[in-house]
Amino acid sequence: MTLEESTRPEITARNVQTGPIQAYFARPTQGENLPGVIIIHEIFGLNDNIRDIAQRFAEAGYAALAVDLFSHGSNRALCITRVILGMLRNPLKSFSMYDLDAAMRFLKSQPEIASEQIGLIGFCLGGGFALAFAVHSDEVRAASVFYGLPPKPLNTLQEACPIVASYGADDKFVTRRGEKAVEALRQYGRPVDFKVYEGAGHSFFNDRAKTYRPNAAADAWERTLAWFKEYLPQKTEV
Repeated sequence: MTLEESTRPEITARNVQTGPIQAYFARPTQGENLPGVIIIHEIFGLNDNIRDIAQRFAEAGYAALAVDLFSHGSNRALCITRVILGMLRNPLKSFSMYDLDAAMRFLKSQPEIASEQIGLIGFCLGGGFALAFAVHSDEVRAASVFYGLPPKPLNTLQEACPIVASYGADDKFVTRRGEKAVEALRQYGRPVDFKVYEGAGHSFFNDRAKTYRPNAAADAWERTLAWFKEYLPQKTEV
């Protein structure tokens, strides 16, 4: 069973088009002035794991937009290649930044959204794009990064929004790069909460993968919600 339509009565969810790419939009059934969150998927694309994360954010009172960066254009295989190469070369110069700009415009246009209260979360490939978009866009108020590679050069991070970052100790190459990003963020006085989880590797948050580590995932989720509560305060009860 897919999660394209929510089975949770307290939220609504649907597939949407956000400019050149497709996305999955979940929000509480009631409430106004909601903070928003853009969700960027792993290398596996927009799947049920990511849709479930969108629904979890909606349950927590957020309007959540999970983008599909692999849906730009009619040739999906070519798009996947371009997105991955863009991440590896320099995500700040990738066309995915402009796809995320379109996702931001879509989210801000929704009448129930507090347009100045939008955050960002990304995993793996999406974690790298989340770090880059946190630099690229001055409309992102906070970002949560899961095992993402930083943009180049590191001094671009002086423009980043407040970031909470979660990495696995066994994911040595990516975590070392994450540590360098955090050093740069701290050097430039940017708010950052960084934690490395012992016994966890890459993709430890994905509860549909063998790499899933429930204790690390639960703690990283609570840190994300606390970070967003601080930087994306909800204006009304839902």
